[in-house]
Amino acid sequence: MIRLADLQRCFAGVLPSIISTCSASGVPNVTYLSQIFRVDERRIALSCQFFNKTKQNVAENPFASVQVIDPVTLQTYDLDLRFDHSQTSGPLFDKMATRIQAIASHTGMLGVFKLLSADVYEVLAIRELEGSLGPAPADQDQDQHQDSEPAPLSLRSELRALSAVTERLRGATDLDGLLSTLLDALREELSFEHAMLLLPDETGKRLVSLASRGYGESGIGAEVRIGDGLIGTVAQTEHTIRLTNVAASLNYGRAIGRTAQDHGAHAPGAEIPLPGLPDAQSQMAIPLLAHGRLAGVLAVESKNPLGFEEWHETFLDVIGHQLAIAIENMMLRAEAEEAQAITRSAFPPKPTKAARVLRFCFYRNDDCVFVDDEYLIRNLPGRILWKILRSFVDGARAEFSNRELRLDPSLGLPPIKDNLESRLILLRKRLEQKCPELRLVPKCRGQFRLETSCTLELVEKDSG
Repeated sequence: MIRLADLQRCFAGVLPSIISTCSASGVPNVTYLSQIFRVDERRIALSCQFFNKTKQNVAENPFASVQVIDPVTLQTYDLDLRFDHSQTSGPLFDKMATRIQAIASHTGMLGVFKLLSADVYEVLAIRELEGSLGPAPADQDQDQHQDSEPAPLSLRSELRALSAVTERLRGATDLDGLLSTLLDALREELSFEHAMLLLPDETGKRLVSLASRGYGESGIGAEVRIGDGLIGTVAQTEHTIRLTNVAASLNYGRAIGRTAQDHGAHAPGAEIPLPGLPDAQSQMAIPLLAHGRLAGVLAVESKNPLGFEEWHETFLDVIGHQLAIAIENMMLRAEAEEAQAITRSAFPPKPTKAARVLRFCFYRNDDCVFVDDEYLIRNLPGRILWKILRSFVDGARAEFSNRELRLDPSLGLPPIKDNLESRLILLRKRLEQKCPELRLVPKCRGQFRLETSCTLELVEKDSG
């Protein structure tokens, strides 16, 4: 007996699926499907975006047939369906709609390329199409489709990985360590080689990558506007999204855009360049939610079209919830401890005569900092760095506290949820990448020291 759960790879979208319907008068219609979602063991949901003829046929004759292909074995299956109902809201609709929204955002088709309804069908029968492949090997397990539960070893492996990742998170003592520990654990326990963690900036309109694996220097400081692409859509909707066969999905979105433009309906906007692998074939992003608030987004991707399975999504949802709570608790604890800290001043060490000269330029109009004519950082981290450098050079100060930064009105931190800890992590990592001679060294909770082995030259300009 073939179960819907056995066909999960067929629903991943790696190979296109086909739906066939027929009108009451016997006129057939065949078209491709962009998304199939398994609702339970007897129902599936099909995405409806442009299927006017399919909708008309189903209204007259509720029976349909869908053909799907396993992308690993290339075995073809026919599903006999009967239309049940359509959904235009609710959890099922939202889950399917956010996937399409992410693709539409990336290809400049927001508002045009969108889900109209999630059409739910009852599965009446599943047939393995004979003759689509050669004969099966003689030693093939003939009982592979028996109605039985997955092997317990698989479940034990997933639970062991969950336990291992959770245990490692418990050992983190600060925000930077927490983010790095998680990405290391995901790489070692689940072989996720490409991952990044992004937290909201001070404006709440962008996400900034504070920790990454597999992207080199480009992974730290990468920005995503909320609502843009996969990561931005996850932040905006607060729904997990898992994409497979990404290249085909984007090409489909582009084709819809060209068709709409040819008919004068819509001119696609510019595609949005987003951080990540240029040749990613699988992507997944998880919203980190704590007490109903967005604490960040965890994003992973792979060059394998089937890099992420359904259980990976559930696994990361569980980890993401723990991570969000841990992020919020660490920030609250840091603020409480900073309130008791005493700020001390110290004279900076004098550089040696042969020290390198670093020329920092601060552009007042857009809060950008360049070092030796190369972009370093901007926005709130840029303002923080400039305050520290000015105090160091003009006021002979080398020690600073998070609390004094929070109380400085010139920095423009929001009164609530300022994410100062994450801004300092980003600043510290960008300095390590671009000018390692300049270091922000933590002293104790909420205090740090500026150390340098170079001479600093400071310049302020208006941009443009």
